[in-house]
Amino acid sequence: MPARYRVIIDRDACIGCEVAENHCPEIFMLSDGDGKCRVKPRYEARTNDAVSIGIIPESLLRCAEEAVEACPVSAIVIEPS
Repeated sequence: MPARYRVIIDRDACIGCEVAENHCPEIFMLSDGDGKCRVKPRYEARTNDAVSIGIIPESLLRCAEEAVEACPVSAIVIEPS
């Protein structure tokens, strides 16, 4: 089975700066409702006001890591799924 990773966005910490979306538009988008980062529906496992969680394939890991490194408020975490 291919490796998969959990992406967790702390939406309370998110400032809606679009850094994650610019680094990895395959996974991240801004919510229309509050302008904060969330996981795109294709990979989304759960999203609410406080958190957005997604499951991504290994092929998108580097892209997600770039967003994690660029986030100015450290609102994104990746862990093995």
